[in-house]
Amino acid sequence: MVIRIAAVGDVHLDQDVVGRFRPALEELPDTADVLLLAGDLTRHGTESEARCVATEFGGLGVPVVAVLGNHDYHCDEVPAVIRVLEDAGIVVLEGTNVVLDCTGVRLGIAGAKGFGGGFAGRCASEFGEPEMKDFVRTTSAISEQLGVALREMDCDVRVALTHYAPVPDTLAGEPPEIYPFLGSYLLGQAIDSAPTELALHGHAHAGSERGTTPGGVRVRNVAHPVIKQAYSVFHLHPPYAGATAGKVSAVSASGIS
Repeated sequence: MVIRIAAVGDVHLDQDVVGRFRPALEELPDTADVLLLAGDLTRHGTESEARCVATEFGGLGVPVVAVLGNHDYHCDEVPAVIRVLEDAGIVVLEGTNVVLDCTGVRLGIAGAKGFGGGFAGRCASEFGEPEMKDFVRTTSAISEQLGVALREMDCDVRVALTHYAPVPDTLAGEPPEIYPFLGSYLLGQAIDSAPTELALHGHAHAGSERGTTPGGVRVRNVAHPVIKQAYSVFHLHPPYAGATAGKVSAVSASGIS
C-alpha cells in the first residue's frame, strides 16, 4: 500500500496568479491521494487574496489540507482568510490534526504555522527582556501544540505540516544570519515526539529540499521557489508491523503550464 502525498507551499496568490497552477492541479486525482499546502498561500493575508486561493485550490477531487504562513497573517484578517478557505473545502490546521482514509490506510496530518527562534547552538532563549521571552514562548507554545496534535492521533501514518522549518538542513542556501527567522529546533523536537513518517514545510525560498530531524524523520521543503513545480508528490510506504519506520520516496512532480 502506498499513500501519495502532493505538497507545495509559498504560492503567494493574488488575482494576477489565479489559474497558473490549476491545469496541473486538475491532474491530482490521478497522481495523489491528498494535497498539503505549507503556508504563505497569499501575498498579504487579505480576504480577497484568500478567495483567489479558494478558486485555485478548491474542488480538486482530493482532500486539501493547509497551514497558514507569515504572509497570511500580515493584514490581521486571519479569521476571514480561514473562513474563506474552509468554505472552499480546504482544511486549515493550527495546532490541530485531521485523519483521512486513504484507500484503507488512516493518514494523520498534524499542522501548525510554526515560528522562529533558531537551531541548536544558535538559538534564542527565554531570557532577558519581556519581548525576547515572548518571542521564544510563542515558538514553544506552537511547538507543544504541534507535538500534542501528532501524538494524540489514532492513525496508521503521521505527517507533520508546518510553514516554518523544523531543521536547518532545508535552509541551506539562505543567509545564515536569517536562520532564526526561518524556523526552530523546537518544531523538530515536536515532530520527533511522535512516530512521524514525513515532515513538510515551506518559508525558505532559497533553501534546500531535503533534511532530517535529529530523530530521523524525513523533512522536505516544498516551497514553490524550491521545488519549481506546481507540487511535488511523495510516495509514503506505511511501516509494516514491527517496523520502526516506513519508506518515503519522491516521484516526478507536476509542472505549471
